[in-house]
Amino acid sequence: MTIRLDFGINNKFKKMKILNLIIYLMIFVSILNAQNPKISSEDFSTRQVHLDFHTSEQLQNIGRKFDKNLWQKALKSAHVNSINIFAKGHHGYSYYPTKVGTQHPNLEFDLLKAQLEASHEIGVKTPFYFAIGWSVLDALSHPEWIIKNKRGKSKKGDLIKSLKYNDPYPNFTWELLMPEGGYLDIILKQTEELCKNYKVDGFWYDIIPNNAINYNDYSRAGFKRAGIDIDNDLEVEKYHVQKLKFFMASCNAIIKKYHPDASIFYNWSTHMNNSNTFKYKLYEYNTSFDLEDLPTTWEGYNEFPLRAKYFSNMGKPVTGMSGKFHTAWGEFGGFKYPNALKYEAASMIAFGANVNFGDQLHPSGIIDMETYKNIGSAFSYVKSIERYGPGGKQVAKTGLWMTFDNHTEQATSLLLLDTQTNFVVVNNLRDWSHLEVIVIPSKPNLSAENVETLNQFISNGGKLLILGEGALKTDKSGFAIDVGGTYLGKASYDVDYTVVSEVLSKNLVRSPFLNYIPAFKIKPNSEVDLLASIREPYFSRTKGHYTSHQNTPYNLQTAMHPAIYRYGNIMVVAHALDKMYLKYGAQIHRELFKNALDALLKAPMLRVNLPSSGRINLLHFPEKKRYVAHLLYAVPIQRGVAQVIDDLTPIYDTNVVINLEENIKKVFLMPENIELKIKKINNQIRVVVPEFTCHTALVLEY
Repeated sequence: MTIRLDFGINNKFKKMKILNLIIYLMIFVSILNAQNPKISSEDFSTRQVHLDFHTSEQLQNIGRKFDKNLWQKALKSAHVNSINIFAKGHHGYSYYPTKVGTQHPNLEFDLLKAQLEASHEIGVKTPFYFAIGWSVLDALSHPEWIIKNKRGKSKKGDLIKSLKYNDPYPNFTWELLMPEGGYLDIILKQTEELCKNYKVDGFWYDIIPNNAINYNDYSRAGFKRAGIDIDNDLEVEKYHVQKLKFFMASCNAIIKKYHPDASIFYNWSTHMNNSNTFKYKLYEYNTSFDLEDLPTTWEGYNEFPLRAKYFSNMGKPVTGMSGKFHTAWGEFGGFKYPNALKYEAASMIAFGANVNFGDQLHPSGIIDMETYKNIGSAFSYVKSIERYGPGGKQVAKTGLWMTFDNHTEQATSLLLLDTQTNFVVVNNLRDWSHLEVIVIPSKPNLSAENVETLNQFISNGGKLLILGEGALKTDKSGFAIDVGGTYLGKASYDVDYTVVSEVLSKNLVRSPFLNYIPAFKIKPNSEVDLLASIREPYFSRTKGHYTSHQNTPYNLQTAMHPAIYRYGNIMVVAHALDKMYLKYGAQIHRELFKNALDALLKAPMLRVNLPSSGRINLLHFPEKKRYVAHLLYAVPIQRGVAQVIDDLTPIYDTNVVINLEENIKKVFLMPENIELKIKKINNQIRVVVPEFTCHTALVLEY
């Protein structure tokens, strides 16, 4: 591997090529050694709070009204067992006496120490929050540290400069900094200062600029010294990632030197919408995986399950992170109501994660008891079910192949969630022995290695459900997998219509139904079973050819290319049902997907009859000889800028069908601790959950 790093650690080494090489090799070794750091005991904290405290110099009397007794009362009443407290915030100020950074000018005591000691007295852990990418004071003092694009512009610089003194300041507007050079030196020194002076439970570094390639003067000089062509985007990206890995490796080395049991997390290293997250495995420097997602105004309630399933496969604890806010971070006086908090907390546990709710401390240091009353209502429920979630192994017979395109992932995942299909993510799953069907989303991304793996899966009896163009080569020159047909190209019209056969007709109309996104053209060979045909419109809707208000009606003749066919253990759906469902939300496409999957999946581990907003997940605890089937139900509603959950409606008489290899001896509900009557038919177990509201855990002991 070629190592081309130049971090400006010591300029005298630049002319010493041999010594330079040795240093680079040492850096490379340090990066490798710092990957996958040892898991911390703090990583297993099930009821966490992330306490924001971004306070500008314009605020007075910082922390002056901090009350140890009130602080402890709030945390105890809310059942909190870990709280992230601030060492350094986005305004660039530190909340303790520091010789490296800058203590907040209006803070007169060691607030960090006071919060730490008050928490430790009641058995609550206190990881330190430390801002990286957003730090106003550092950006103003050292504008040369600000990340610039190729044109020499920062992401927010022009906007900030355009604003007059009394103009409203847009939310989440910060200059972005890169942890390299002089800025990295300060970060490392301050990290070590904290490690030396405090009993550290962990570090929570925020705003890691994974995708923000830096072209400022310092980075350009580094490109030149490393021999990197600034116009070679891939080489520049790799260099950028190497610098980030060096930053994380350096922090890890310092922390673990002083506090071997400390937890470490780098925020933005687990975000699904960040392509570098998966491409370069930037998450490997964490001791656990925190999945930040404020569902009300960010990605909604359907992103977390997919993220949890992916990261749960990696052998480290996972924590879901939401907030007590109605919208998002920095919202003083905003409240999410207890019903929503309970559902979010139950969902995190159900998908195998710890629970973390974000709060923001008042600048005075007064902790808000109403906030902890609300959080406590959720955490009291978490206490009753947390033994049945975190640490469980995700298990299913249906697998989802991730394309690492967030839009496509969300689309396919939504189909699976809304059909109550219990599934696992397979890309990083080591054991495929339980899998029966793998769903391939509609975006082409299969490498030669992926194709070999999937072909082996098929040869072992596995099945594929391929949506849209998912089996095509990335250049769309043909199929990457033998799907029993020839790729003919894109659709000829703007829409088309599907006519299903009897095999796929459950809950569907038998007349042609509309597809808002037309199918690609494929010529199947003679060995396939045709399951659905296509009717094309008379013409595409254009200015020169249109009829009525919207799409053109269908031709009465069947098109030459099919909508769905089966080729041995492969079913090909020529439409991008996933993207179509995400964009248009038509139940008819969801039912078609379900019918196609059911035709392949004969005996799922878990089948439940719930409404479309119901969610299910199955976890296995082999050391405790039990499975846990989680059932969730709530209906998020888009109201204004936010998705809200107001009402938790009771669900009655839920039929649950279980197909497991083990001999299940007892089934009971938690937290109700009610044993259910088991009906066994061959190897299949059937139970009825008489009633639940929001969530219940079905514990299956063997």
